[in-house]
Amino acid sequence: MTIQITIRDVPEQVRDELASRAALQGKSMQEYLRAELERLAARPSVESWVEQVRRRKRAANTQVSATEILRHRDTDRR
Repeated sequence: MTIQITIRDVPEQVRDELASRAALQGKSMQEYLRAELERLAARPSVESWVEQVRRRKRAANTQVSATEILRHRDTDRR
């Protein structure tokens, strides 16, 4: 079952940009926005992602110092 969603008070510049992106993909605005909403809904929220990372970190029971992180970062930049 599908439902309709109405969004009001969208700035004209935003609407124009979205229409342009839809056109570049050869899609109608509706097709483009539906695909974007589906993509957005498929991703976990930031809060959910952070909690998942914390759970993995606790399960691994490892700790990396800030000094070690910076050392690895600097090594990659050389």
